[in-house]
Amino acid sequence: MTELDLTYNPHKEISLDDRRRRLLFRAWHRGIKELDLIFGNFVDANVKDFSEEDCIWFESLFEEQDHSILSWVTDGIDVPEKFQGDMMRRIQKLDFMTLKAK
Repeated sequence: MTELDLTYNPHKEISLDDRRRRLLFRAWHRGIKELDLIFGNFVDANVKDFSEEDCIWFESLFEEQDHSILSWVTDGIDVPEKFQGDMMRRIQKLDFMTLKAK
């Protein structure tokens, strides 16, 4: 697995708690309703436990194109190496039929 570039961190001046709050907002406001449901529910349930590295992973993922992300999450096809791993597997295992809208 390719590591995320931890040297590029435009959010490093923001506290971890504030980064978590920003991720939660961004998770519910992706632009594609399917991703709002997937990421909103996932981040809602897990954000309190996110480490700085987890925040960097999501911040980096959220810079990608929504249609690509949706394909990676729902189809598991062509997931870039830097996004492969435990977090992506956990998201891919979500039961999409039980996700709740806000």
